[in-house]
Amino acid sequence: MFLKILDKIEREIKSSLSDIDKLYSLSSISGLLYKNINEFVLRKGKRLRPLLFIIGYLGFSKKPAAGLYKSAVSFELMHDFLLIHDDIIDKSATRRLKPSMHEMLNKFLRNHQDIKFSGQDLSIVTGDIVCALSISSFLSIKENARRKEQALKKFIKAIAHTACGEFIELLYGIKNIDKITKDNIYKIYDLKTASYTFASPLSCGAALAGARKKEADKLYHYGMLLGRAFQIKDDLLGLFSPQLKTGKSCFTDLQEAKKTILIWHAYNHSSKKDKVTIKRIFSKKRIALSDLLKTRKIVTASGALNYAKKEITRLIKKAEIINKTSKMREKYKVPLNTYLAKLLCS
Repeated sequence: MFLKILDKIEREIKSSLSDIDKLYSLSSISGLLYKNINEFVLRKGKRLRPLLFIIGYLGFSKKPAAGLYKSAVSFELMHDFLLIHDDIIDKSATRRLKPSMHEMLNKFLRNHQDIKFSGQDLSIVTGDIVCALSISSFLSIKENARRKEQALKKFIKAIAHTACGEFIELLYGIKNIDKITKDNIYKIYDLKTASYTFASPLSCGAALAGARKKEADKLYHYGMLLGRAFQIKDDLLGLFSPQLKTGKSCFTDLQEAKKTILIWHAYNHSSKKDKVTIKRIFSKKRIALSDLLKTRKIVTASGALNYAKKEITRLIKKAEIINKTSKMREKYKVPLNTYLAKLLCS
């Protein structure tokens, strides 16, 4: 069932990009702009956010409203503009195994001399444009006006909270690791990842379909728990998996001195010598392969790797309890739980 929905989402993304060009004349304004947005958005991805939006809607509606799938594309566009900005902040050269947006634009600018701006500058503006397109896309659904407004407010809140998460994560980067708490880290996870990836798509869809506030809030809580688990898994992949699996460099999180649950637990359960090593690595401007290998060794020896895996399991079980009490239609509720548990444990 989910595969059919994902196939339809993929087709709708392609169709929506064409419709967006007709509506806003992007290709006639700048062929470069439209070409790069088109290439970036169409890269292979999980399409998790639009999928959860649709499941949230169908779980409380007897039939899909016109424009449901076009509206779902908004969550993919939201994801894309956040990635464009995130890659600038992280100074990441790749995204989904291809050049990041600012790298594509830097490549274009190499043939131009004496310019006073960079691909990063153009990329910021491109991200802003994709943000506007995501809101426009969200409004495509033909639904009750009151519910549509309610859901749009949730959508905008997700954008604002994700940006807030990025903001405080950068500020926490100034702090020494010994001043960071588990609650600090989970606050970042909740704002930066869990809200817009799981909680908001599910609750937005449910709200649009007419679910009671209690049920939409329940889905939001369910999504926040799974979002935390998702981010922990992403931290694991970021530190231990090759770039081929993650689509980004395994040096990124260390290079940006990101305080993850893995690093927090490792630091607080390591010897004085290993604590000094972690601080030294986090203070470096350039991370080497030897630094990555040392960090992996410390994380494993401290028990942080096992701790993170147990946290994922704990969060999934807690979410499953909420799922059982949801009044979402069984046709979607049970497969949803199975699909997400598999995603987080694979």
